[in-house]
Amino acid sequence: MTIQVGEKIPATEVTIMAPEGPKKVSLATEFAGKRIVLFAVPGAFTPTCDAQHLPGYVAAVDDFLAKGVDGVVCVSVNDVFVMNAWGESQHADRLAMVADSDGSFTKAVGLDVDLSAFGLGLRSNRYAMLVNDGVVTQLAVEPGPGLGVSSAEAMLALA
Repeated sequence: MTIQVGEKIPATEVTIMAPEGPKKVSLATEFAGKRIVLFAVPGAFTPTCDAQHLPGYVAAVDDFLAKGVDGVVCVSVNDVFVMNAWGESQHADRLAMVADSDGSFTKAVGLDVDLSAFGLGLRSNRYAMLVNDGVVTQLAVEPGPGLGVSSAEAMLALA
């Protein structure tokens, strides 16, 4: 079942690239006491994700911070090395690039999708959420292909 507004972020582990190397973290713990915009993409370096979704958030990070958001987080069902390389290629150093390598977070929020027909396997739906102290306060799931309700511009209007 898809996570709903008013529900807590699951305490599943994801991986980030820390200065010392890959590090497991719980987004539930990391989001405690913070206001976070989290957006998820089907895959790093894939066309819409790479050309529009991530660049929109990179460009808007200051606007989110000005609205009282403590951080912007990008999640994808990719490994931590791919997420790190993608972040570097997009100059996303002010965003948290989070690897949900086994899809456990994506499954726990009920937003997984099987993209095997496109050679991608289990991936995430495209969505964005505003999380306040670990609780989802806004959720925007794309109804189909393309980028609309989960774009940086759309989430800025909700922040």
